Amino acid sequence: MVKYVLKRLAIAVLVLFGVSVIIYTLVRFMPADFVDQKYQPLIASGQMDPSHLDDLKELYGLSDRSFGGLVKGYGKWMGNLLKGDLGISFYYQLPVGQVIFQNMGISFALAFISLILEFLIAVPLGIKAATHQYGFVDYSATVLSMIGISLPSFFLGAIFIRFFAVELRWFPVNGLSSSGLPNDASSWTIFWDMAWHLVLPMLVLVILSIGSLMRYTRTNTLEVLNADYIRTARAKGVSEHSVIYKHAFRNTMIPLVTLLAGTLPGLFGGAMITEQVFSIPGIGQKAYIALQQGDIPFVMGYNMFLAVLTVIGTLLSDLMYAVVDPRVKLNK
Repeated sequence: MVKYVLKRLAIAVLVLFGVSVIIYTLVRFMPADFVDQKYQPLIASGQMDPSHLDDLKELYGLSDRSFGGLVKGYGKWMGNLLKGDLGISFYYQLPVGQVIFQNMGISFALAFISLILEFLIAVPLGIKAATHQYGFVDYSATVLSMIGISLPSFFLGAIFIRFFAVELRWFPVNGLSSSGLPNDASSWTIFWDMAWHLVLPMLVLVILSIGSLMRYTRTNTLEVLNADYIRTARAKGVSEHSVIYKHAFRNTMIPLVTLLAGTLPGLFGGAMITEQVFSIPGIGQKAYIALQQGDIPFVMGYNMFLAVLTVIGTLLSDLMYAVVDPRVKLNK
């Protein structure tokens, strides 16, 4: 096990290096960099001399897009990274690590609660669809799951805002706090006000994710129900409830357990589009704005943060699969 983990970690270092090179190259070749985004409007309005633009690009290290310039810029970024320094965000004017960790909490809470609801709804629904294959429940769940998979997050979010927030006025339109909240409001009042603002974005995340998990559970359950030991249990007179929820369910959950580790990037990385639609000040929204502004240090730090979480999540998935299923042996 230790030898396997060390081997995977060595491969992960190479993967992360390749990812960093690709991300840095793509960001540097964006049509407009941070200086263009920030100062072109000032030049267009006559408030700034165009000759100063090159000086600013030189100051930010964005002037040279040649191969040598890219190598030099990447080498400088990598050197700082090895020292534990992700750099200073161009747009937020704060250390990249500080911006990430300060805004990660709300994104984690949103994603974590949505994940719990997703499993609580999708797993029973998938099992129900499998045990009633080609029945009303199966077809209904399939149609609903396909709708959830097909809808873009911004479209579903806009519908929810229009219907539940604007028309019915059941929920706030966006943000994390109500404008009429008194300054001396208690912590409990602030908490529930924030929770009420997160209901619609949670619903969007759950609906968009529930379909694929439900179909995955249904497929796994159907495979298990056709196994020989299930036929044997039924032949022995075991009740159908025990066959499904005692014998089949245990093995159905084996692949699903490994999915939990793979959700690590989503838990900490934020839901970029959903947070933007509902104006949730999480890490996803911060990353979206930084990408629009051509904020190279933040984009690099954020994407490398996600890459590291993805590598860790993949490794944990493999390890968890071996733990929950003794038949699986890790290759050393």
